[in-house]
Amino acid sequence: MSGSPREELHALVEAGWHLVVLESFEEDRALELVEAVAKERGQPCRSWSLASGLRPGGEGAGSLAAGLAAMACVEEPGFFVLLDAHRLLDDSLALRVLRDHLPTFARRGQFLLALGPAFDLPTELLREAGRLQLPLPGPAELEPRFAEVLDEECPGSSRERLDEALRGAAGLTVAEAIRVFRRALQEHGALDSEAVRAMLAEKRRALRRSPALAFHETETDLDDVGGLEELKRWLIERRRAFGPEARRFGLPLPRGLLLLGVQGCGKSLSAKAVARAWGFPLLRLDLATAFGDASARPEAVLREAIAVAESLAPAVLWIDEIEKGFASSSNDPTASRVFGSFLTWLAEKRSPVFVVATANDVSGLPPELLRRGRLDDLFFVDLPSADERAEILGIHLRKHGRDPLQHGVVDLAAEAEGLSGAEIEQAVGAALFCAFAAGRELGDEDLANAIGETVPLYDTYEERIKELRDWARGRARPASLDARLVDLFDQRRTR
Repeated sequence: MSGSPREELHALVEAGWHLVVLESFEEDRALELVEAVAKERGQPCRSWSLASGLRPGGEGAGSLAAGLAAMACVEEPGFFVLLDAHRLLDDSLALRVLRDHLPTFARRGQFLLALGPAFDLPTELLREAGRLQLPLPGPAELEPRFAEVLDEECPGSSRERLDEALRGAAGLTVAEAIRVFRRALQEHGALDSEAVRAMLAEKRRALRRSPALAFHETETDLDDVGGLEELKRWLIERRRAFGPEARRFGLPLPRGLLLLGVQGCGKSLSAKAVARAWGFPLLRLDLATAFGDASARPEAVLREAIAVAESLAPAVLWIDEIEKGFASSSNDPTASRVFGSFLTWLAEKRSPVFVVATANDVSGLPPELLRRGRLDDLFFVDLPSADERAEILGIHLRKHGRDPLQHGVVDLAAEAEGLSGAEIEQAVGAALFCAFAAGRELGDEDLANAIGETVPLYDTYEERIKELRDWARGRARPASLDARLVDLFDQRRTR
């Protein structure tokens, strides 16, 4: 099904779905949608809540069963909207009453809309309910509201930057967007570049409402990632694959990739770099937090992440340590549902949202995720080779204002054998502290000492890393040009 939410709701109603689950974080906006469809059909729309009952009279307050009984007393065709329904459908009595009433609703030409941010439908209703997710608002929906706020707060102000402000509001609900826009205008007195910047900063704060979802602004580019030339080449090839020219050429939209490998070797850095290189906004979804937070609903967190990413599209959705969220999907009903929803979205998505999933532990990955066609490719990120270690040393020396040509990075890279990129970065930082404390300029001896004092992760997890390499061989593409160097390293370590 495709089209506007109004068209989709019309289609569900015309197809004979008398129970429709409407998922949205925006109650008022969802009610407006249902009321508009009811009006177009010349039918009334009544809402019901646990506290207020069936409006306008207030009948049936207190329980869903009582509310359904009140609705049963209304014989004319029309729409009923159950507010906060996601918290009410696990009541066995109410569920039985609802199923008993559905044939009556159908016979009378009545439609029941269950409204809430995310639903875990009881098994009994899975084949009885149509589903509709209300996407976050786009520029066309926000423009008249923004114009009204602009006239209220800054009468006569130029609308030259209104399009920029509308783009900046992507990813927010209508209410959030209006609050952010109004505050920026009140602080700056006009719709200028400073107001737009303030609006973007306020938007980042608004998107922190869930600890599992964060909007990232990154200065990291592909040039800041040492090595991983095969991965970089793959990403550069797809830089222009999201535009209309690519569609005319016959290319499908890139889906995403999975970066599997050793900790500290550039997986997360690569996720940040691809967003910067492509000029896309970056959203980070932390599934471990979503499943670990007792107050969070993982299904709702995933749906919100997808909704925000699609409203920002083209965008990069970075799912960090994906195995921590889906590792238990085989025996955890919640994880299984969330994983199923994620796979369905991957298979059906039409929006230019590029997924970058990272994982450290292959044993925790569900096999369905690794199946060809889910994501575009699977890359294995290993410990850096000698050339890559020299490049990484150069990157971090430049970041601290030093010229790599003034240091023996090739010899230092040889001494750093077995270190990850993150460990090399830490060693450079430690060397700088040492030189500063001694009152001298950074020298190669400082760097060599810091490298020598660093205990590689490889020494602690050697067997696990070798198992990871064995699994990846033949299953994943190497992210680096020459994986043979790592094989040589393994041979040396086992002598």
